[in-house]
Amino acid sequence: MGQNYGIESPGAHHHAPLRKPARYLVIIDSGGSTLARLFGPAREPVAEFDAGTEEVALMTQGLRPLSGALGPEWDPGLDGHSAAERARAEVYTLDI
Repeated sequence: MGQNYGIESPGAHHHAPLRKPARYLVIIDSGGSTLARLFGPAREPVAEFDAGTEEVALMTQGLRPLSGALGPEWDPGLDGHSAAERARAEVYTLDI
């Protein structure tokens, strides 16, 4: 009988390279609700959450957004959004 009281020991730590920090924050309308979408340096999707959170205000403090995300570099990450939604999007380049 083990002495772990039924609690499994944690597994070995995974030593893989970490994901690069998010570089872009896109505030975009999605069917009536506003989303905040984080993207990595190659504009790969990292995370998505409600744009009304306090974290969005903190991340964008002192930054000026670019208007619109219509360029081809955004096509893979914003594929499910209409051209109108992408045109109204605000794109922030985050300080790393």
